[in-house]
Amino acid sequence: MIRTGDTLSNPVTGELVHFVTTSADTDGEYVVVDVELEPNGTVAAAHVHPYQTETFAVLEGTVAFRVDGQTTVLEAGELAQVEPGTPHKFWNAGETTARFRCVVTPALAFEQLIETMFTLAADGKTNKKGLPNPFRLAVIANAHFDDVRLPFPPAWMQKLGLALGAPFGRLLGYGPTYEAAEPSEPRVAI
Repeated sequence: MIRTGDTLSNPVTGELVHFVTTSADTDGEYVVVDVELEPNGTVAAAHVHPYQTETFAVLEGTVAFRVDGQTTVLEAGELAQVEPGTPHKFWNAGETTARFRCVVTPALAFEQLIETMFTLAADGKTNKKGLPNPFRLAVIANAHFDDVRLPFPPAWMQKLGLALGAPFGRLLGYGPTYEAAEPSEPRVAI
């Protein structure tokens, strides 16, 4: 469970997420995270949040956003808002570490999704883009279908694919969450 002050690192995508305000703090209304992106750092894939709005405020550096097919490059002090159902991705468009604050409204299971994906990456269980194998991803994506989806194919087609793939993933022992392989080590890495 994510707590205020926790920090998670994704060594594959170059993202470091610090939880400023958690869903527990806001009764699920929103989550606030500060994100650091290494040079060449990027979110794992273009995606859609069907029911959540994300507001990004660049604090330092240069961050590029591709929102609904349009690319915008933002500098410190500039904002981007992504409405529910809008395809988007982001990446560090500069040569130094970039930082932004993101508010996700409502929280839904955003924290659990980030914790699962970042911990898998930290344990070396993802590809070079930061995504786990297709069967594990099917189990996770099926559990988080209200949190995140791909921009294409259509949602009904994704749900059909997940309905077929997720049971195989569960048979292989994959669950919708993932805990670090070494529970004796600290759960949160900086």
